[in-house]
Amino acid sequence: MEQTAATMPAPGLSGLKAAAPRWWPVVLGMLILYVPTFYDMANGIWSTEEQAHGPIILGLALWLLYRNWMPMLAASAGVQPSYRSGWAVLVVGLLAYIAGRSQGILIFELGSFLWLLTATILLMCGARALRVQWFPLFFMLFMLPLPGDIVSALTLPMKMAVSYVTEHVLYALGFPIARMGVILQIGQYQLMVADACAGLQTLLTLESLGLFYLNVVRHTSALRNTTLALLIIPISFTANVIRVMTLTLITYYFGDAAGQGFLHGFAGMVLFISALVLIIGLDTLLQWIVALRQRRAKETSL
Repeated sequence: MEQTAATMPAPGLSGLKAAAPRWWPVVLGMLILYVPTFYDMANGIWSTEEQAHGPIILGLALWLLYRNWMPMLAASAGVQPSYRSGWAVLVVGLLAYIAGRSQGILIFELGSFLWLLTATILLMCGARALRVQWFPLFFMLFMLPLPGDIVSALTLPMKMAVSYVTEHVLYALGFPIARMGVILQIGQYQLMVADACAGLQTLLTLESLGLFYLNVVRHTSALRNTTLALLIIPISFTANVIRVMTLTLITYYFGDAAGQGFLHGFAGMVLFISALVLIIGLDTLLQWIVALRQRRAKETSL
């Protein structure tokens, strides 16, 4: 009986070595194009707090591509490459790279990396292989810098909401805190909630963290996956509030220098750790609910 690509076993390490001669010119070409881009990004916007998640997203996405590499080769076995669509995507990617690199449009320059990766998979392996690698390519969208006007328009209401919740929670706990807009007054200190603390980029970073978690654990329950994906946004908002509260309390107890110094970076770690803890905790609760529903359904059928 003939095996389909979906059921065909993935090739071993020997298969990967055999495919290497076909791929090394592509890898070399991508390195020539994008090592300067990534170097400029590392010394530019990726060194800022708002875009510090960029290299993390890139590293995780490349790891996901590597993890799916053997299934991709298995899916492409016996399948013709998609030359027509592949060349079209390649042209779009090269034009975006030229425009972005020459004009300093970062979203075009960095976005072209996704176009060229997509084109490479289509030209080398075909559309079926692209379906295997769809999530790593989608995940890379989170590292693209958004236009400033969009970020500014969406960030202000988010900062207002985070400031509002922070004020009311700390006031309820007995701290001397007041708020005017996005400025918090606690004791003798004033703190302005910055874009990096509660902005759109932070929300997108936490959203990407949740989606990465979902992709890695690969739950079979549709209810569990859908519920967790929908709740990632409120989880991200809660983690932002925890971060701002942490910075506020650090400033209140240890002074402004501590709040703006090393402990400010520590609060950033608190943001991601609290988000991860909330995601894992909620996932555990959903696992218990799904198991309970399955047990009740089994008891009802008996």
